[in-house]
Amino acid sequence: MSTGRAGARDWAIAVCVAAVLLVAGRSGGHPGTETDLLGYALLAAGGLALAARRRAPVPVLAVTGLCAVGYQAVGFDVPAVAFLFAVYAAVRAGHHVTTVAAAVLMLAALPLAALALPQDLSVGEAFAQARGALELAWLVAAGAAGEALRQAERRADEAERTREETARRRADEERLHIARELHDSLTHQISIIKVQAEVAVHLARKRGEQVPEALLAIREAGREANRELRATLETLRDDDTAPPHGLDHLPELVERARMTGLDATLTIEGQRHDVPAAVDRTAYRIVQESLTNIARHAAGATASVRVDYRPDALAIQVDDDGTATPAAAPIPGVGLLGMRERVTALGGRLRAEPRNEGGFTVHAELPVGRAS
Repeated sequence: MSTGRAGARDWAIAVCVAAVLLVAGRSGGHPGTETDLLGYALLAAGGLALAARRRAPVPVLAVTGLCAVGYQAVGFDVPAVAFLFAVYAAVRAGHHVTTVAAAVLMLAALPLAALALPQDLSVGEAFAQARGALELAWLVAAGAAGEALRQAERRADEAERTREETARRRADEERLHIARELHDSLTHQISIIKVQAEVAVHLARKRGEQVPEALLAIREAGREANRELRATLETLRDDDTAPPHGLDHLPELVERARMTGLDATLTIEGQRHDVPAAVDRTAYRIVQESLTNIARHAAGATASVRVDYRPDALAIQVDDDGTATPAAAPIPGVGLLGMRERVTALGGRLRAEPRNEGGFTVHAELPVGRAS
């Protein structure tokens, strides 16, 4: 239950209890003297105090008890209903010793309050009137109800924690399984590609031949794939380990794109500041995926990467001069879908579409939580 709904419910109960107490007091036929007005005020105060029973159960217990003793002392023979609600709330909050002490004091104070009445009551009559205002059985029932609900809530919390721990354990097991599968299926193949590319570059240089740019790009891609795979495996094995690539690695990423023959540029705008780790990683992945798509699909010669540090957001824009046109909207692939999911998860916005002047643009805005 939300805090607002719980507060409204508490006020509704408090008002209802106060109304019941006032009606009960009114039925006693009090003529309306100053003493009677004090009694009515104590009845209303005791009921309305219950509005704070969740936030301050012990003070509410004291206030309702004092009010009950007070209106009994001025001649209002009305059951201590508000005090019973306060007992229930205090026990539910776990204040057992305080509640027992307050109940004992109430059982002793009510007969004394009855003896203080103008009517000449005997001790037996005073105790009888006190029992009518606060039966021991009512106290036990209120305390038992509060304890029963407290135990039920504790069991529910424990069950929720158990479910969360089970879910985390299963997630850990799944991550380890994925890590093993990736290691077995990809590491060997990538290592072969990297070694073969290294050997080919070495032999070409040994023979004094010019090393093709494509071969150098393959070698660098193999090295990068190995680093990425190791980082991914570490992340899967340890959920607290953050991937190493972020905004600081964008120059290297753009440089590798140039090695493939793409005329790529990087522009940093705005005053640089620290951004959350998730934003840092997502920005890198957006640029990486965009440059990869340009190299694979766009058939473009140039690409511009622009990073704009704003007070409350980080903006990333990647443009190319490829073959995309507004008349032929591309079908979003896995890369664009994954990019959109990353941005949406951070509460940002992503626009990926053909440009009017030709080519394709990817524009993302990621909130950084620095706005005042």
